[in-house]
Amino acid sequence: MTKVFPNASFTIGDAISEKQPPQHKLLPAGEASEETILTVWKKSLLFNCNGFTVFDSKGDLVFRVDNYMDGNRGEILLMDANGNPLLTIRRKKMSLGDSWLVYEGESMEKPRLCVKKSVNILSKCLAYVSSGNNNSRNNIMYEIEGSYSQRNCAVFDDKRRLVAEIKRKEAVGGVAFGTDVFRLIVRPGYITTDSAMALLILLDQMFGSSRR
Repeated sequence: MTKVFPNASFTIGDAISEKQPPQHKLLPAGEASEETILTVWKKSLLFNCNGFTVFDSKGDLVFRVDNYMDGNRGEILLMDANGNPLLTIRRKKMSLGDSWLVYEGESMEKPRLCVKKSVNILSKCLAYVSSGNNNSRNNIMYEIEGSYSQRNCAVFDDKRRLVAEIKRKEAVGGVAFGTDVFRLIVRPGYITTDSAMALLILLDQMFGSSRR
C-alpha cells in the first residue's frame, strides 16, 4: 500500500500518485487568481470516526473533520491541520427545509454563510448560499449545481462565474478512485478555501451518505 501523500503517515491504497499543479496563495476577494486544487478523502484521521481529511498539492494536511456528526448531529467543526477550529457548521433551528449556518471558529454570533437545500425538483440547483443569516433570494451569493453523489458539482457566484468545483479524481492510468477520494478545485479570488470546504461538507449532509 502506498501513502496518500508523502507527508501523510497513513494509507488508502494506491491513492494520489499523480502530480498536481502547485497550490497558489489566497488573494483578496475580487482579485483574479489561479486554481487551488485540494484532494479530499472522506475519512477521519481518528479511528472509528467519520469525517474528512484534506490535502494540498504538496501533500500537506490542510483541513480535517473528525467525529463527523457523532454525538451532536446538528453541528460540524472544520479544523486546520493542527486541530484548530476554523468554521462551525450548525443546522438552522426553526427553519423550513434543510438550512445550515456557517460561523467563524466556534462562535455562534454573526454567521458567515447560510446554506439552504433547494426544494425545487425541476431546478438544476442543489443549494443556495447567502451571506449572514439571510437566506432570501435577493441575498444569494452562490448557487451549487450538479450531482454530489457523482462528485460532479459546480459553485457559481451571483455573476455566474465558476468559483469552485467538486470532481472525481483519477490516478495515473486513468483509474478512478470512486467516491471516497475526490478533488475540490477552488478559485480563491472569488471564494475562500474554507468556505468552499464548508459547502462540500453540507452537500454531503444534504445529498451524501451522511444524510439522515
